[in-house]
Amino acid sequence: MFTGIITDVGEVRSIEKRGDTRIEIGTSYNTAEIELGASIACSGPCLTVVEKGEGWFAIEASAETLDRTMIGDWVIGSKVNTERALKLGEELGGHIVSGHVDGIARIVATKIEGDSKRFELEAPEELKSFIAEKGSVALEGVSLTVNEVSGNRFGVNIISHTQACTTFGEKSEGDCINLEIDMLARYVSRLLEKE
Repeated sequence: MFTGIITDVGEVRSIEKRGDTRIEIGTSYNTAEIELGASIACSGPCLTVVEKGEGWFAIEASAETLDRTMIGDWVIGSKVNTERALKLGEELGGHIVSGHVDGIARIVATKIEGDSKRFELEAPEELKSFIAEKGSVALEGVSLTVNEVSGNRFGVNIISHTQACTTFGEKSEGDCINLEIDMLARYVSRLLEKE
């Protein structure tokens, strides 16, 4: 489990395609404190650390992960929002994030609002009912509050701190990003399904 509060922006150092795709990510984390097998959210998806060294860790992405996320578009030098798994007793500053990406959202418009940047996004049609005004979403692993919703479009504001400390400072109209709907919305929807 994660909170959607990004603690480091890493950078892809290498990509090796084999049975699964092995990706090395440079990090400022103290990798001596990261156990092999640990989960790290990497721009949204929860991925398992399979190898590490000073200043880097490696993960493996399966074909399923590559098909359902934007990881398949990463190249050497791509910036990656990272968050280590939540530990009991730590502050929950965002919202409960599972690291299971539900779909890809597309940025359809951006505009400056004070020191913030407003993003209008388009969600996949099948996910629109899970996104609610003043609800939460995780975009690229970042916990965000939904400002407004219209059909399958929704808006979020990215404050200057978040722009500087995540990959959102580099995102622009036309970019596609990982979307995780709020876990509570997922379970409420399931409970309301008619059998």
